[in-house]
Amino acid sequence: MKTITILDGGIGQELVHRSDIKPDGLWSTKILKEQPELVGDVHRDYFKAGSAIATCNTYTLHRDRLAKFSIESEFESLNRLACEIAVKARDAHGSGRVASALGPNGGSFQPDLAPRCDVAAELFKELAELHAPFVDLYLLETMSSVDQARGAVMGACTVGKPVWLSVSVMDHDGTRLRSGEPLIDVLPLLSEFPVEALLVNCSTPEAISVSMPQLSDVQVPIGAYANGFAKIEKAFQKPGASVDLLTEREDLDENQYAHFAANWIDAGATLVGGCCCVGPSHIAELAKRFT
Repeated sequence: MKTITILDGGIGQELVHRSDIKPDGLWSTKILKEQPELVGDVHRDYFKAGSAIATCNTYTLHRDRLAKFSIESEFESLNRLACEIAVKARDAHGSGRVASALGPNGGSFQPDLAPRCDVAAELFKELAELHAPFVDLYLLETMSSVDQARGAVMGACTVGKPVWLSVSVMDHDGTRLRSGEPLIDVLPLLSEFPVEALLVNCSTPEAISVSMPQLSDVQVPIGAYANGFAKIEKAFQKPGASVDLLTEREDLDENQYAHFAANWIDAGATLVGGCCCVGPSHIAELAKRFT
């Protein structure tokens, strides 16, 4: 029987649920600044639920995103704070690993806004070096085109820690990245760079169920963590959009999510968790069933 590693669930959306701060284009960072104790609570609850990973609240802590809100000067301090909170939760739990969440430049699901590959590589290298004293691995999340993934991998792989690449696919076609490129077009990156795992994230569980069989012959561990959004509205795919433009599904309870995860595992996944709108109770059900 293969060993399944349970990842944590969504961070930003879980913080929205727990905070009275109104979501905006900087929501998870604003909570990190104003209510950092909530971030620690989320990490602790995921460990308690059975997660083996604490994913730092660093997904949006890119220079370009902070600059839009005139707080680029806090780039280093915010990244360190988010990493320190995850490390503290891991140490209090007594086991587990800390993953650096490195989200896409420009914005989620908007690969056309990402910088050139060589420019992106330098930006990701800077983040990877900043996170290195704290984290056990780098999780490159929601990469939506081959070039966007390449830039992230080029930068993160220079630091010497394990790199996991996670891409996002079209909700209506799990065989294609959100750029429209075939999902399998990312596979050459695995032989070109020392990527240690390939995952699919922040897409519907139905789409990811289509993606996983396409990756079943990959020679590194594969995994998945879906979101629980009803759909990705076009308005959300604009710079500065906030999560309150999206609605959560009402049919994705813990049992239903675990059913999808079972399909991913049957297709070869050994890394399973959740993305936006998938919380500690979902992770607890995964841990109960698959560990």
